[in-house]
Amino acid sequence: MSVTTHTGGSILGHAVKRTEDQELITGAGRYTGDLPVEGSLHAVFVRSPIAHGTLGDIDVDEAKGMPGVVAVYTNADLDVADRPGLPGVVPDAMARPHLAKGKVRFVGDIVAVVIAETAGEALDAAETVFPDIEPLPAVTGIEEAYADDAPLLFDEVGSNLVAGAGTGDVEGIFDDADVVVEGKFLNQRLAGVPMEPNACVAEPGTDDGPGSAGSAGGSGGVTLWLSTQTPHGARDAIAGDLGLDGDLVRVVAPRVGGGFGPKATAYPEYTIAAKAAMVLGRPVRWTETRSENMLSMVHGRSQVQWVELGVKRDGTIVGLRATVIGDAGAYPAVGTILPSLTQLMAQGVYDIPAIDFTWKSVATNTTTCGAYRGAGRPEATQLLERIIDMAADELGMDPLEIRRKNYLQPDRYPMTSLTGAEYDNAEHEKALDAVKQAAGYDELLADQKRRRDAGERVALGIGVGSYVEVTAPLGLDGEYGSAQAHPDGTFTVMAGTSAHGQGHETAFAQLASSVLGVPMDKIKVVQSDTSLVRSGAGTLGSRSLQTGGSAIHNASQELVSRAREIAAHLLEASVEDIEHSDDGFGVRGVAGSSVTWSQIASASEDGSGLDDGNGRALREDLDFKQGQSSFPFGSHIAVVEVDLDTGMVTPLRHVAVDDCGKILNPMLVAGQQHGGIAQGISQALFERVTFDEDGNPTSGNLASYTIPSAADLCSFEASNTETPTFLNPIGAKGIGESGTIGSTPAVHNAVIDAVSHLGVRHIDMPLTPEAVWRAIQGVSASDPGTRQQAGPEYAGAAGSQH
Repeated sequence: MSVTTHTGGSILGHAVKRTEDQELITGAGRYTGDLPVEGSLHAVFVRSPIAHGTLGDIDVDEAKGMPGVVAVYTNADLDVADRPGLPGVVPDAMARPHLAKGKVRFVGDIVAVVIAETAGEALDAAETVFPDIEPLPAVTGIEEAYADDAPLLFDEVGSNLVAGAGTGDVEGIFDDADVVVEGKFLNQRLAGVPMEPNACVAEPGTDDGPGSAGSAGGSGGVTLWLSTQTPHGARDAIAGDLGLDGDLVRVVAPRVGGGFGPKATAYPEYTIAAKAAMVLGRPVRWTETRSENMLSMVHGRSQVQWVELGVKRDGTIVGLRATVIGDAGAYPAVGTILPSLTQLMAQGVYDIPAIDFTWKSVATNTTTCGAYRGAGRPEATQLLERIIDMAADELGMDPLEIRRKNYLQPDRYPMTSLTGAEYDNAEHEKALDAVKQAAGYDELLADQKRRRDAGERVALGIGVGSYVEVTAPLGLDGEYGSAQAHPDGTFTVMAGTSAHGQGHETAFAQLASSVLGVPMDKIKVVQSDTSLVRSGAGTLGSRSLQTGGSAIHNASQELVSRAREIAAHLLEASVEDIEHSDDGFGVRGVAGSSVTWSQIASASEDGSGLDDGNGRALREDLDFKQGQSSFPFGSHIAVVEVDLDTGMVTPLRHVAVDDCGKILNPMLVAGQQHGGIAQGISQALFERVTFDEDGNPTSGNLASYTIPSAADLCSFEASNTETPTFLNPIGAKGIGESGTIGSTPAVHNAVIDAVSHLGVRHIDMPLTPEAVWRAIQGVSASDPGTRQQAGPEYAGAAGSQH
């Protein structure tokens, strides 16, 4: 890939170098934990060591007398409202107290906070706080939580069921099927594990408002620096907790070291730090440890899926029936509705005549579940792609060809799926053909046959995964943007998105540069500060370019239109005769008659370029609304080796063809593909959050929770087809989650394919060496006609755990 540095002219579609990288790779960028806020106090949280219990007295007397301690707070000491889970969906009784009261509901629930002059002093004092907790029976398994006799997390609710819905029963769904295949799949719980854990600095404001240290009591509000994906969302949540107007809370996200969805949550620790800062009149800071992060940052995935697929002998799909139960964790919030996104995407890329889908969410004595890269959509693709591979195996069909046979065709689009997804456009066979050719699929099949015929003990597996995903979902299809020209010849553009590694500074400057006709180095991108950016939904759901980028694009176009009017006034010409070029604005056909952007901005500010003479900034603000979500798609082929004697899986190749609409910067797209693929493979092979029967985490650090290094993965062969969407002016769809959604089922299918000739039908993720070895041993002497799938017990832990 050739890389260019832009100095002028249109550069859309070129691999322009990331402008933010110099600061990041040299260590000059400041993260929340780096901020030198003078006089900061340090917070350390005391957390429950018990998953479920009645909370009695909390002994804080010794802690209050420890050196350096300024304050110790429990629930009774801070006037902070409980955080509702998801109004209108989650029962009010399941709201989360910021500091536990009455009960603790998971290991890590906050029972107290110690504020001290140094982090060490706060930690020492926290170790002397003793909560009196009477243990209660805990429930950590999804199916166990749904059982009639399950221990209840919220007695007043009467069950652990949080929410649920579905399509309704479809009568006779499999009447025309020749074969019905079925499977029970576990989509295991994952931890986000961003390189930078959660962190915050809260600084009380003066009576004039947030922004600088000042009076105690908090009438001046508070400023928070947060490691967050959603500054405006965090502001609104924290303001609600504190009972403040939103304009009294300022949130700034400095450099953020990874997010992946979990950092879209406004954590209770942030509100507690803010309240303490306002009460004490001094800044309060907190930086999460890694072990804290594994307890308190929301987890992702965690579904049990029962799936049936009816097919004809020729591979034609007749119908799909699925029941999904998702784990919402101890304090249900947005994770409650993620199974609804699984339902939304249940049709996938296929022409399925009938779908019967039911979903539910349950509360468990575990860390709360929330968004994690894909958030409900990978789970849909996973269940579809596994059950289709099982159907292909049952019918003796090539897995690639059964997909091709059932694809939705381009002339069907735009369309609304049976589960309500408003698909914009797609060419699934184009992506499949591209990935087949790139992988050398026929040659791989020949190599696999050769190995099997020779009886080799290192088997080759080839896995296919086709997907469609929804980006800018759940009403996130609009965004604020602005563009402004300054008299010094520079420009400022803003968007309500909030980058944490995606390359927005490059992409947004690239967009504005192409519209305004000026070099990228003249453009400053402003984001992630609620006092500067009017509004915003943040960065999540693969939404940023199609919404924030489109807002900046349209604002830049409006700025050019305004500049053309001012140029016409200055040059005494009609607006229709004004031409815009990289040199500025001139009169068509009149040589030497032109004005620069700098002159136009000056004339706007001093009023000389305006008919009314009233000076104002040359700036355009607007809200872009796409009207619906967009739907990227693609196909992946994974190639693995499996040692049949040890169960060891070695990724050999991963070939991905992802279609994210019109590509603005191929380098940024490839980066998102690579990161997503790595996380998708990691779910398939390595990662799993586990708890023991008492609710104690058994994967609470990076010694027990496996994260792969580059050495554990293969090189990625990522490419693209381009099917521009008609929904926005730049034709872009999302790309941030595509790699994750396509790669997991492809790798999963590849591993099963490698051992399918031995009679293995299914193994739940992660496909660890032990899980694969046990599956091979379990079928080595069985009749393939009655073989059973391997459940969670083959994933290295007891079946009741997840």
